[in-house]
Amino acid sequence: MGRKATIDREELARLVAQGMSVQELAAHFGVSESGVLQAKRAAGLAKPLMDHSAAVPWKLARAHAQSGPATNLRNLSAAAQGKPPAAERLNTALRWAQRLVDAGLDVRYDAGEGFSEVPAAPSGSHVAAVLAAARKGLKTS
Repeated sequence: MGRKATIDREELARLVAQGMSVQELAAHFGVSESGVLQAKRAAGLAKPLMDHSAAVPWKLARAHAQSGPATNLRNLSAAAQGKPPAAERLNTALRWAQRLVDAGLDVRYDAGEGFSEVPAAPSGSHVAAVLAAARKGLKTS
């Protein structure tokens, strides 16, 4: 069995700065794309992942992770963090959230049933809070 390929961090940083893709880096270093991604993370060269836990505070069942409400909440969260999604996705999420807020509704999540629309609590609406954060993030970006 051959020796494991190693990725020189300085060379990796230089090539990433030049705009080389993950696929090109994998071929250059003779490793898998996964190996390149791991090396980029270890070298601090990977973009940090966005944290959507405030917008999606539930542990979603796999079947519900890509549902409309989950996707809309993540897209609003991205906007709140200054990284809005494509205009079409953002507009869909904004319209969805505004419709709920205007109707006095919020979302509820149940791992067995998925998302449902429910009357907003008198103390406030989760969707309204996520929408407000998204609008604030859009103004500053």
